[in-house]
Amino acid sequence: MQTKAAILREVNTPWSVEEIELDEPQEGEVRVKLAASGMCHSDEHLTTGDLPFELPMIGGHEGAGVVTKVGPGVSWLEEGDHVVFGFIPSCGRCPSCSTGHQNLCDLGALMALGRQVDGTARHHSNGEDLGLMCMLGTFAHDTVVNEASCIKIEKDVPLDRACLLGCGVVTGWGSSVYAAEVGPGDIVAVVGVGGIGANAIQGAKLAGAKQIWAIDPIESKREKAMEFGATHTAASMAEAMEPLGEASWGTMANKVIMTMGVGSGEVMIEALALAAKRGRVVVTNIHPAMEMSASMSLLDLTLMEKQVVGSLFGSGNPRADIPKLLGLYREGQLDLDGLVTKEYDLDGVNDGYDDMRAGNNIRGVMKYA
Repeated sequence: MQTKAAILREVNTPWSVEEIELDEPQEGEVRVKLAASGMCHSDEHLTTGDLPFELPMIGGHEGAGVVTKVGPGVSWLEEGDHVVFGFIPSCGRCPSCSTGHQNLCDLGALMALGRQVDGTARHHSNGEDLGLMCMLGTFAHDTVVNEASCIKIEKDVPLDRACLLGCGVVTGWGSSVYAAEVGPGDIVAVVGVGGIGANAIQGAKLAGAKQIWAIDPIESKREKAMEFGATHTAASMAEAMEPLGEASWGTMANKVIMTMGVGSGEVMIEALALAAKRGRVVVTNIHPAMEMSASMSLLDLTLMEKQVVGSLFGSGNPRADIPKLLGLYREGQLDLDGLVTKEYDLDGVNDGYDDMRAGNNIRGVMKYA
């Protein structure tokens, strides 16, 4: 069938919105008509080359839609089902999945190639195979994905909000609740208030943190952070150092969660300085693939028993956490509506990323007819 998609053909170039050819789903695959896609910063890492994935590639990894065709061997999904995509597939059988770490599923190793599990492509342009961001390609009106990437949801959940659960919401929320293990009475610093940082703030609030410091250079994002549950704000880690010290009676932050758009090893020394004795620094944001060094005091790490941990997909389990967080949304305990700053159509993909780079959006969403 013919459909429309936004393709990145070379790094540091705009997205190209084109008609493409989409094959039928094969063994273990489904075709989905997408209703909406979140515009995550990770797709920007694709355009800058910070994520050196194989091009050309259809962008997008935060998506939700309706199953329109089921391939052979798929027994638990049928036409008409509503699904959210998890940007890390979860097979349920590999060592990571079977020990409760679906975010580290072995199938995730295929993401850089962007092909189907069998190594072939279902998306084509003028006879050329196209890769898929995170094996999904949600910057499209239709896509074919493996069933391992699908999480079935109730049909009354708005798909233009459910799509946000495919990456940013679970990643941010889980960075606080799972990776940082925020507990009642903790002091938390969230560095970077975008789609991930806003949800790290919401996660910290739900976990019972008594102080939540939102650190971002953009004033409008700091103001928005207060709506999500932040109690204090600062424009930079350096600016936060003294007031956080005073507010914590000198103990500093129990948890520091790094959610800025692009990570930098040079600022890790500041992150550790914000952390209390036995404090934990969670690195969630993506760093350039070729960055191999970080600035930090290893003496501080040892003598103060501080911790630095990485977190992918919020260290969560998408098959359990996506329905859980949608339940919190239904009950008014998780704000998805406030995350969406502006909506676009597929042809507006480059406008959306211009707005993101300018710091205008917490999260842009593309809605499809």
